[in-house]
Amino acid sequence: MADLCADTGARLVFCSTDTIFDGEHAPYSEDDPPGPVNLYAQTKVEAEQLVARLGSQAVIARLSLAVGLPLLGAGNSFLVRMIAALKDGKAVSMPDQEVRTPVDVITVGRALLELAAGNHHGIFHLAGHSRVTRLAMAQQIAAASGFPALGGRARGGQRPGPGGQARDVSLNNAKACAQLETPMLALDDGLSLIGNRLKRQLYEHA
Repeated sequence: MADLCADTGARLVFCSTDTIFDGEHAPYSEDDPPGPVNLYAQTKVEAEQLVARLGSQAVIARLSLAVGLPLLGAGNSFLVRMIAALKDGKAVSMPDQEVRTPVDVITVGRALLELAAGNHHGIFHLAGHSRVTRLAMAQQIAAASGFPALGGRARGGQRPGPGGQARDVSLNNAKACAQLETPMLALDDGLSLIGNRLKRQLYEHA
């Protein structure tokens, strides 16, 4: 894709991730060096390096944990699985030591469109204002959705998976706030933004 954009002069907006960092020196700015701790993060770092060669033709958007619902099916949304579990009366386990700066998908979409249409280049951190653990985030979502307090905690404070998981990959969003018209939001405001669709999802699972 980067080669095609170089050949045609097209702009490329590449979605990267907050998990490229090692989790030891958060919150991270765009100038902080990556320190991937698993294969997924390493592939994102390598992709960023390829995209960066395009210079002013490219934007690297590092997304924090995106909160939202898919248009079709369950997709890869943890929120769909969480709502289904809560509707079934099941406890939801979430890591209590993994820190993120969650951002709602509507804000992400608007920011990506703005980056694609404008003259921005380089790296931007698309992240919310709320720096929270995944457990605290889930409790906040549950409360906003009218569910009782969540039960269960993830043992060891980390999600299971190959290669480990960085502890705190919260992002500094000051550059996005200063240079983009799309406002970055706190988690409560982001949940309000996706509130109507969230209510429909709750109704469908009733």
